Amino acid sequence: MRNFLLGGLALALTACASAPQQETQPPGINAEFTQLAEQAWEYNQEQRHPDDRLLDISPQALQERHAQRREYYQQLEALDASQLDEQNQINRDMIMYALANQIDQYEFNAHLIPLTNESGFHSRIASLPNSSTLRSEEDYRNYLSRLQAIPAHFEQQIEYMREGLNRGITQPAVVLTNFPAGIMAYVKADPRESVFYAPFNERPRNLSRDVFSELEMEAQTIIATQVNDAYQDFHDFMVDDYIPNARDTIAAHDLPRGEAFYRNRALHYTTTDLTVEEIHQIGLDEVARIRAEMMEVIESVEFDGSFDEFIEFLRNDPQFYADSAEELLKEAAYIAKQADAALPRFFTHLPRTPYGVAPVPDEIAPNYTTGRYVSARQDDQPGYYWVNTYALDRRPLYELEALTLHEGVPGHHLQIALAQEMDHLPDYRRNTYISAFGEGWGLYAEYLGLEAGFYQDPYSNFGRLTYEMWRAARLVVDTGMHTMGWSRDRAVEFLASNTALSMHNVNTEIDRYISWPAQALSYKLGELKIKELRAEAEETLGDDFDLREFHDEVLSNGSVPLQTLEDQIRAYIQRKQS
Repeated sequence: MRNFLLGGLALALTACASAPQQETQPPGINAEFTQLAEQAWEYNQEQRHPDDRLLDISPQALQERHAQRREYYQQLEALDASQLDEQNQINRDMIMYALANQIDQYEFNAHLIPLTNESGFHSRIASLPNSSTLRSEEDYRNYLSRLQAIPAHFEQQIEYMREGLNRGITQPAVVLTNFPAGIMAYVKADPRESVFYAPFNERPRNLSRDVFSELEMEAQTIIATQVNDAYQDFHDFMVDDYIPNARDTIAAHDLPRGEAFYRNRALHYTTTDLTVEEIHQIGLDEVARIRAEMMEVIESVEFDGSFDEFIEFLRNDPQFYADSAEELLKEAAYIAKQADAALPRFFTHLPRTPYGVAPVPDEIAPNYTTGRYVSARQDDQPGYYWVNTYALDRRPLYELEALTLHEGVPGHHLQIALAQEMDHLPDYRRNTYISAFGEGWGLYAEYLGLEAGFYQDPYSNFGRLTYEMWRAARLVVDTGMHTMGWSRDRAVEFLASNTALSMHNVNTEIDRYISWPAQALSYKLGELKIKELRAEAEETLGDDFDLREFHDEVLSNGSVPLQTLEDQIRAYIQRKQS
């Protein structure tokens, strides 16, 4: 899974499908669209990146942004998409997708719930050191100004959460049991150990020792007396006020306008018009298919016992677990390098940006997912494949090949780095991430490992099937909990009884689905669409089908809605035929 803030809710996509390209397009409408789309993107960038302060999230600022984004959206919607050239039709899909998501964040009051079970504004703001370019004294002083703004920012967020409590718009209390400990992980008695002090660990050569020493002392004082206090106050609010008064139900349908909320979430994360009932049934069908393949693996290793007994064997036998964090990271890095070597067989275009393997930060690891990809923030940085080394007895090695292919290459790193390096595309195309495409590609990348020679060990292949089953089961439990009255216990039992995920991972994942409605639907539906289009291309083109060319075509436009991808691949098939 990619690590980034999806946020809020999405308006129903009104321009998801690319219209057929016209033989001639009026140059005026393309120029008009380009100017309008760039204005909308620049407006967003201006709102997100103030140099010496944090983003203003006051009620007035939120309302003004919402009004401006609605105006841009309506202007884009009024343009005749059929008159745009092919790339601008995709551009229009993308900029409207991004704007729609921001519009619904406001209209569905997402700002009243600024956290999930595993993260929140307190952890996102901890990325300041990595997202800030610090070279001059002015850069450092701007950074210190941002640190000084943290207490007021936290207080604004807490006020929104208080409003959420009053209006019944909260996270369920059951998913927040371990949340307070994650807040306190950022509070350090020695400010030099704080994540916010990282920019001061090395002096830039263009700053004198005296100036840098002064900046260091200011940073330590601000962290010790302001940043730490802000985190402590947020912790106390969560323990004393929020968790005791948060809702005791788990379904998105139980929120105000909950049915519309979940329907829009499903639209946003899947970019399809599938109904909740259709998604649930697809999940059940996939669970049955994958279960049959799992039984074949169990038979191949001649295990004397039931499916449930085999799962218990995998969860508890020490042979399947690393003895140290270093061992787990080294194994992940070794698999990653094997995957790098396989890429030329499947792709003709590879990214310039490299990626590293690193542990999930200690501050968030206990409630965090098994692994995640963190994209490069600027062109002088690598991407990172994060591996969770917390609780090693819950991080089985038999899942590591699938995880690595998903988060690294040919999964998230390959897809996202290629998109970021497409200089011919507008910035909003290169930086917008559509979960159905990106997560669908990540799951397809796990499958591609079969063709690349991975999963030779039957237990590793069972780990691959466990990961695929995990994504299929998500369709069932996510829709079940949020719309069909499933309890958390029922969802835990369903996921645990169908996968070899550790019980720690099962519980963490179920809490993620509860706190992040419908996001989990994107993986399997995206993968199924990519596989469907590949099968169509193979059958139609026969001997003319080229797998490397097909993969390049899928990735050639960056992250796009599934209908846009379908149009794109079918146009590619027609070009090949002619």
